[in-house]
This record gives sequence, C-alpha cells and structure tokens, in this order.
Amino acid sequence: MAALTRVVARQRAEMDRLQELAATAAVRERAKGAVMARLGCSPDAAQEELQRRAKAARRTLLEECWLTLGSLAPPAAEPRPAAAGTTAEEEPPPAPDEPGSPALARLARALVRVGTPQDLARCLLDRLAADLAADAVMLYARLPSGGLELVGHAGIDDTLALQWGRVPPLAGIAALDALNADEARWLEDPAADHERYLLIGDPARQWGSRAWLPVGPGKPAEVALGVLRHRTGPFPAAERAHLLSVARLCAGPLHTFGVRREPAVGAAADAVQTVFDRLPVAAVLLAPVRGPSGAVEDFRIEAVAAGTSDAVGRAGRDLLGLRFLECWPTAVDEPLWQGCLKALAGEEPYESEPFARQQSVAGVSELATYAARVARLGDGLVVSWVRHDPSDRQEQRLADVQRLGRLGWATWNLATGEGNWSAQVYALLDRDPAHGPVPLTRLPGFALPEDVPAPARAVGELVREGRPCDVPFRVAARDGVRHLRLVAEAVTDADGTPVEAHGFLQDVSAQRSAELALLASERAMLTQQGVLTAERTVAARLQDALLPLPRQPVRLAGLRVDIAYLPAQSGLNVGGDWFSAIELPDGDALFVVGDVTGHGLDAVASMALLRFTAKGMIITGSSLTGALARLNALLLHSRDPHGTATLVLARYHPDGRRLAWAQAGHPPPLLLRSGEARYLERPHGMLLGARDTPRYAEAECRLAPGDRLVLYTDGLVERPGESIDRGLERLARAASAPHPGGPVPLERLLGSLPEPEGRDDVCVVDIQVPLDTED
Repeated sequence: MAALTRVVARQRAEMDRLQELAATAAVRERAKGAVMARLGCSPDAAQEELQRRAKAARRTLLEECWLTLGSLAPPAAEPRPAAAGTTAEEEPPPAPDEPGSPALARLARALVRVGTPQDLARCLLDRLAADLAADAVMLYARLPSGGLELVGHAGIDDTLALQWGRVPPLAGIAALDALNADEARWLEDPAADHERYLLIGDPARQWGSRAWLPVGPGKPAEVALGVLRHRTGPFPAAERAHLLSVARLCAGPLHTFGVRREPAVGAAADAVQTVFDRLPVAAVLLAPVRGPSGAVEDFRIEAVAAGTSDAVGRAGRDLLGLRFLECWPTAVDEPLWQGCLKALAGEEPYESEPFARQQSVAGVSELATYAARVARLGDGLVVSWVRHDPSDRQEQRLADVQRLGRLGWATWNLATGEGNWSAQVYALLDRDPAHGPVPLTRLPGFALPEDVPAPARAVGELVREGRPCDVPFRVAARDGVRHLRLVAEAVTDADGTPVEAHGFLQDVSAQRSAELALLASERAMLTQQGVLTAERTVAARLQDALLPLPRQPVRLAGLRVDIAYLPAQSGLNVGGDWFSAIELPDGDALFVVGDVTGHGLDAVASMALLRFTAKGMIITGSSLTGALARLNALLLHSRDPHGTATLVLARYHPDGRRLAWAQAGHPPPLLLRSGEARYLERPHGMLLGARDTPRYAEAECRLAPGDRLVLYTDGLVERPGESIDRGLERLARAASAPHPGGPVPLERLLGSLPEPEGRDDVCVVDIQVPLDTED
C-alpha cells in the first residue's frame, strides 16, 4: 500500500507539472498573438519582442506575457484614441514596470493555475500575506449601473462578503474612487480615512491600513484590487511599487477569464439564490458542464442554500462556481448521479431512497437520514436534500427490524375477516402483495399438509375463545421448506368475544436448523462417548490382567519392593505406563519401569509387548543394553511404526549389593541415602522407536543398607507449562523430608506431591535395602 501511495504521489506531481507547463504555454501563446496583432509581425518576431521587453525591464518572460495580456483593452470597451503619430494597431506597449523581483516571478507562475476571480483572490492573499503582511484581499468589478460587485475575496468572512457583495454608485467608496480616478488610494490613517470614506468592516478592530488599486488597461479601469492589513501605518515606497506591479500583473488573468459569471441557467440563478438565502434547506442549482461530444461531464453550482455543505466541510456560498463532483466525488458511483442525468434529459423528477449521513449538530456528531430529490429548472437542475423527521426514521427502523429479524406483523378483524399485513409477512409466505392478506382462519392453509392440524387448532382456539397462540409450522417456499412461527393474541369486546387479533409471523428456519444440528451432534457425542467408555473398560481390564498390582510390599533378592500405579485424572483412555519386578533364576532381581506414548488399546498392546519381551530377554541371558537394542528394533517393526517408549532396566546382584542399570530416554532413578536425595547420573540411551541404530550404555551403583531407590514414570514429575527440573527438585525434597520411624512411606510420599489438573498416568517402583539388623 505504501509503494502504491508513492506511485500515485509521483504521478500526481507529474500531472500537476504537465498541467502547469500547458497553462504556461497557453499564456505565452496568447501574449504572442497579442503582439502579432498589435505589430503585424510573425510568431518568431513576436517571441523575440517579448524576450527583448522582459530583458530590458529585468522581468521574467511569464511576467512580461501577463503584462502584455493585461494591456489589452477589454472586448466591451470603446476604442481609445491612438497616440499622436501612431495608429491604433501600432500603439506602443505601456511603459515598462520597475525591474522584476522574485516575488513577482513566483506570482506570475502561480497565476497560470488561476481560473476565476475567486481563485485569483485566494492566490493573491497566499503571496501577499508573506510579502506584505496582507490579511485580506477583495476584488470589485464595475457594474453597468456604476456600482460595484464583489467578484472575489479571501480573508474575510461570509457575513461581511454578503453585506458588501453589491455596492451602489455612492460617493465615499474608496474602491470606486480608485476606479474613477484611475489612481491607487492608500488608506493609512483609520481616523482620517473614516471621515473621508465609508470603510469596510470595523476600522478600530479589523484593518488598520488598506490599499485600493485599479486593475486593467481601460480608463477608467473595470476592476479594483483591495489589500487590507491589520497592521497600521503607511505603505513604504517599495511596498507601493510592489502592489502597483501586482495590480498590473493581475490584468492579464482577468482579461483571460473575465470577471462576469456566465448565466448558464439564465436569469434564474440570481432569483434562485435569493430564494435559497431565505429557506432553511440544503439545496443547489446546477448548470451542466458538457464535453466536446456534448455529453454531460459534470455540473457547476450556480446557486446554493446556506444549509448545504459538501464532503470536506465547505458550506454556503463557498460552493458557488465549484463543480458538483468536486464537492461530492463519490456521487458518480451512486444512483443520484444517474438521477441527475435522467432528470436533465427531460424525464420525471428523481427521488432517492433514504440514506444515512454523518453531520454535526451543536458540535455533536450524529447520524441522520436523508433523501435527495432532483428536478429540472430551465436548462439546469435543482437538487435538494430532505432530512427525515423522527417518525419517518422510526418507521424505517421498524422495517429494518422486521427484515433483519425475519418477522412481520399482521392484524385481523375477526368480524369481517379483513386483515392488514406488513410487507415482510408476504415475503415469508411467498405471497404476492397484490393478492392482499387472507383471513386468519385461512392462514393454516399455507402449512404443509402434515403440519396443518396444529396451526388450525391453535387459530380456532384463538378465534373462538380468545386464547393466545404460539405455534410452529412449515411452509413450502421457492428456496425450500421454511420453518415459521405464529404468535398472536385476541382483543375482546365488553362481552369477552374476540373481535380482533394481532401478532407476528417469524421465520425460525435458521434456529430450527441449528437445533437439529445440535441434536445430531449430541447423539454423535453420546455414541462416541459410549464407544470410548467401552474401550476404556476393555483396556482397563486388559491392563489389570497384564499388569497385576501386589496388594502389599514384596521381597525380591533380599530387597523390600513397594509398587504404586495411579491412572490418569482425565479422559476415557488408559495410559501406557507399566512396571515389572521379578526375581531371576540366578537369584538376582530385575526391575523395569516404562512409558509407552499414547493411550487406549494400542498403548496397552505395546506395553504388553515390551513388558513380556524385556523379561524374556533378560531371563534368557541378554545384557541390559542388548535387551534395549532389541526392544528398539521390535518397536520399530510393530503395527504402530510411529510409536515410541521410554524405559529403565535395573538388575540387582545381592552379592556386593551391586545395581547395574540402563535407560532409554527415561528420567533417572532417585537414590536416598542417610537422609539425602540425589539422582543417579544417566548413561547414554535414546528413547525406543526413535531411530534404527541407537547407542545404549550401562551404569553401576553400589547400594548400602538403608538405601532407598525410586524408579518412576514422567507423570510423577511433569507439570504443564513447567520445566521438568522443577518437578525433579520437588520429588527429591518430598522424598528426603524427615519422617519418624524411617523413610517416608510410598503412599505418604505420593500424597505429599501436588496433583495438577489433567495429570498423566504414574507408575512408581520403590526399592529399599534393609539394614543389617533387619531380617
């Protein structure tokens, strides 16, 4: 988006540059034409003459072109007598101005983009505010009656512009005095000037110095330029010379586009403006702007009501002379634009659908509803915007509620059978509004045949007994079957006889579809829950058969062994945690604790496979690491090739109390000795089922009388969102806690550990080495 914005900005800048070049070229060509007509020379000679004059006066060529155009007599002016010894065609140009300045050069370049007297006033204020501290600019044109008309202004408010828009031909008007005398009038002393002239605005609070300068080659001139400043004091000689040069420079643009507004809509524009000024409406009078082909490209605003504002906040007379699409650019894509074209073509007046518009009322922004109306007036159009009153908005909101809620209201006269339906009732029943409503007793006939009895019974009770009804039924529509709901109540007379009924009809198809979908989902969920419960039951029974738990501690190879298994806290599945504790034929003891990934029957099957295979391998003479390698290959080629498992194998030799052990990705055993707890350092070993060629190592530990060794699965130490190291530290603290009478019993140890919600299966084998004094 940023790249696209930069592209648009570059293209816009290039377009502005090309437009300025085109406008500048047009000014130069018109000036060359004027010199050719005056001197009777060729275009090249005229170009050389303009360049010579500009160089002699030290002006830019564009300044010289504007001055040349400004020296032309206005078309309506009487021909002036030629100077002695010359003809009218050979009259020399006016005396050159003082040497040019950068400020005048910048103004000359800016004037090529000016197209109206109003644009000229704004352009002058932009430049003179910086150069001369000007605060306002006014342009007056002489009227045929001798008075003045304000044709352009900048820096004054609309009220003052309206008050001084027309000035009668009275004495004591500085602008008129400057035109009649063809001399500038410098008003630099407010007190003295107030005695001589009728001043615009309040001299005590507004402008302390003013200058009125004639603009144009005519004698007297036709336009007066006023420059007003808040600053008091005289205009220095340099500022006077600069303003005189500005006035001469402005004659060119004014001669080009003129100072009279063309009556595009005839004499009606002034009359319509007078009417608009007295009406509290939002309206404009538009004149069509046609392209070379004659098609309407836009409309020009010829009159505007004070209550009218455009898309950027301009209001009232600030819109005069502007283009319609300039003020409301989005209208070209709206029905209003087509309505304007059709109304101009002679068709009926156009009235739009209601639309919302954000507006500011007493400083508070609110959303109001409007409708636009377009009617032809002469060769133009009158476009007005009417704001809907609250009752209209309330009716529109009620219609919106019915449409969005898929419901419609209806009333019936039970004595005559006549009814009144809203438009939405016809839409719900797929009935043509031209056919009108049906009596209430015939309404059940719209239902599907199998649904007719229920609404017929409810309507009958409503009509006969006045009992309210709330009944669902289905109807056949073009888009399929609809589920409707009829809610109605009766109005009774003094005797209690129902005489009128009113209510609403609502489309509940979406709700009914949701209810059916929910019912189907509940049934599917109950079915799935039954399947899962049955699977858990089977898995639990299979686990109990394959993994029987001893009811009390057992003795193996002189060791006291206690075993605990805690099932998962949540879910219907059985986990894959398992153990094995047996005495081998040679008198050694074998301890195995493992954890198969997953739950359910697949996990129980993998658990059984590993448990029995591990015992068989060790009994038949396999080493601990050799057994782990074979178990890894067995798991890789099982029916679940993606299954993995962790495992710890420990073989205890009573002679010397040596414990040899190996592991495959399993947590390390916990050793408690003399009241201190530490974890055995794990030998190398990757979890089973992870890769084809894992490497396993074996470690050895010598146990002492009174030692305690705890083998466990990860469910005992893992917690969601917590590092396993914290779980290991927690287990070590709980196991080494002092307890009267010896080590902490296994049951008490497990109870002292907090159980998080959703804990996994836990399997623990607690191995204790008796003291020498114990049997």
